[in-house]
Amino acid sequence: MDEQQQAPVTPLRGVLNAARDGLAGVGDVLSSLSATDLAELMTLADEVKSQAAAAQVRVTAEACHRGEFASARRGVGSVHSWVREHAPSLRQGGAGQVAQLAQEAAASTPVGLWSRGGPRGGAFADENAPEGIVWDRVVSGEVSAGLALTALREVARMKDLLTEEAVPTVAKAILDHGVEWGPAEARKIRPRLLAKYGVEGEFDDKQKRLRPGAFLSSPIVADGDVTEYRMAMTPAQATRLEAAIGPLSKPAPNPDTGEADLRCAGQRRVEALDAVLTGAASVEGAHKDPGAAATVVHVTVTLADLLAGLAGVEGGQGSGAVIGSRARQTMLAPSVVRQLACDADVIPVVLGADGEVADLGRVTRLFTLGQRRFLWHRDGQCTFPGCTAPAAWTQAHHVVHWVDGGPSDLSNAALLCQRHHTQVHDSRLIASVHPPDEHGRSVTWDLSPGSYDRHLPERQAEWARARERDAAKQRRRRLDTAPSEGWEHAIPESELLDLADELEAEHLASVADDARWDEDAALWDEVA
Repeated sequence: MDEQQQAPVTPLRGVLNAARDGLAGVGDVLSSLSATDLAELMTLADEVKSQAAAAQVRVTAEACHRGEFASARRGVGSVHSWVREHAPSLRQGGAGQVAQLAQEAAASTPVGLWSRGGPRGGAFADENAPEGIVWDRVVSGEVSAGLALTALREVARMKDLLTEEAVPTVAKAILDHGVEWGPAEARKIRPRLLAKYGVEGEFDDKQKRLRPGAFLSSPIVADGDVTEYRMAMTPAQATRLEAAIGPLSKPAPNPDTGEADLRCAGQRRVEALDAVLTGAASVEGAHKDPGAAATVVHVTVTLADLLAGLAGVEGGQGSGAVIGSRARQTMLAPSVVRQLACDADVIPVVLGADGEVADLGRVTRLFTLGQRRFLWHRDGQCTFPGCTAPAAWTQAHHVVHWVDGGPSDLSNAALLCQRHHTQVHDSRLIASVHPPDEHGRSVTWDLSPGSYDRHLPERQAEWARARERDAAKQRRRRLDTAPSEGWEHAIPESELLDLADELEAEHLASVADDARWDEDAALWDEVA
């Protein structure tokens, strides 16, 4: 039996040994190769590497099918341990991905339908299933185990929202984009599709569900060492952070001597964060706000998307994309854009139906430093019933939202802490601003859900009587706000191709931006 088992592997072992030995001696001939030869050798080495990676997945899947991993020296029953033991190079990274993909392929194949070539039945053998599409491209060496798992996870998250006909097209689109740009870029397809084709409120709800996953760890301090934190943020939180620290984290050569900034990128970023926390950052570097540094966020959003979900507007889907900072192309739900328009220096670049700039917002629409100081004196604390958060912890909220024509006037302002600011937007609540009552309160909240939408028409009528509607609002009334095609239709392949082209263009622009952003930083980080 041993001879029968060893016979088929002998020629293959010889080929692999020869390839290994040949590659080990590549350094001996490099100096004699032409530029064309070097390029060709690089391509061949990459092809060998890809095929070797594919072979590792197939070998591991076969071992899973047989249960061979149970004899691994570390962690009996662990596929991951078996891979780490027999493929030491994967201890540096990738062992878990190979183990997981191989195990899923073996586990999903019905008994009796496993052949020498792998699955002959089940999802991984179905050329129209995401698993089958992924497996074929993995064993061909085109797709890595990491990208394969990314594609399967992304499709699984959307599967209930896709028609049966759309699933293969979406899976292929994710793989195609990932092959070109990597797993991180491939993950951008799902939120784009969700924003464009998702059911009403789906993208918005998804971003709200991210909130419990955001965290900031307690400090970890070693004696005489730096203090460490771990942190995860929602897209909106990350957008504000990057907008705040981005301009302050650029290399800053000595203006007098011209001496280069030798701080590494990480040091510059943490010192920028410290500057924000101590109130040194400001809008356009020109002023300081009481209690907190303001940040500037540029967001591109179509008018139809900005209106999505508002009372009286059909549709209710869409998204905005951050531009101009390291959070660029972060997808934000329309409600998040509307809230950011209240408490951060968001400059909405509102696009018309054909992508033209219909309105460019202005930082000056925010409450001024003097107005905020007055609100600190008038309100004293968060105005939400029962909350005693001090004024220094609050944000100035537009009672009638800026996007709905609410002016940055004291009669349209109320202080809210972050928690209740979010609640006010989520529950669509409105307040009345009036002269101080017997308790000294100037703001009264209607806490019934949806009160904002019920009272908005009369509030808008009040502002209309007080002043003429501005040009931007007139444009908003004229533009088409019809909803986009729903999930219930199969997504045309042409749409996905257009999306892939769009993401590719954004990725190339991102690479160019990074090059410009770190033009000086890269050199001095290396020196440091």
